Amino acid sequence: MSTTQYQVTGMTCGHCEGAVTEEVGKIAGVEGIDVSAATGTLAVTHTSDLDDAAVIAAVDEAGYEAVRV
Repeated sequence: MSTTQYQVTGMTCGHCEGAVTEEVGKIAGVEGIDVSAATGTLAVTHTSDLDDAAVIAAVDEAGYEAVRV
């Protein structure tokens, strides 16, 4: 498994974390998600090649912006 890190802007609370977790969790190959509104970070653990565009689109769907770091 591999872990890919993202910086997420706009999150302020646990509800924000839940929204991001829900959307990113729909992506095929995602095995784990660690999201923190306090640090503005998202770590996605995955088994296959992760489509950055899909993760960024999922975060956007949740109402926030993400960039891979």
